[in-house]
Amino acid sequence: MHEMSLCQNIAELIEAAAQRERFLRVRTVTLEIGRLAAVEPGALEFCFDAAMRGGCAEGARLEIVATDGRAWCLGCSHEILISRPLDPCPRCGSGRVQVTGGTQMRIKELEVE
Repeated sequence: MHEMSLCQNIAELIEAAAQRERFLRVRTVTLEIGRLAAVEPGALEFCFDAAMRGGCAEGARLEIVATDGRAWCLGCSHEILISRPLDPCPRCGSGRVQVTGGTQMRIKELEVE
């Protein structure tokens, strides 16, 4: 389960931000996760509390904002929404699509004290 290592990396990023920005406690962590990011939100939520234990984000609430998967269809030259990397174009049915978005995961916002 790579979600635990993702949560540990998030904790490290938060601790570095706390030192840099001089905050003591994090109340809410908002993550933006693309639908094509190969991250299971339920597993991430399961690991979050354990990974934050002992740091400034211990007890913080996790909010996940999902972003759409996007691709460019090489068949009809349109930007399309997709839910899996190998989905065909919903407009023309072409399988020649290039993923352009929805693969990212980032800390969107921290609510701090």
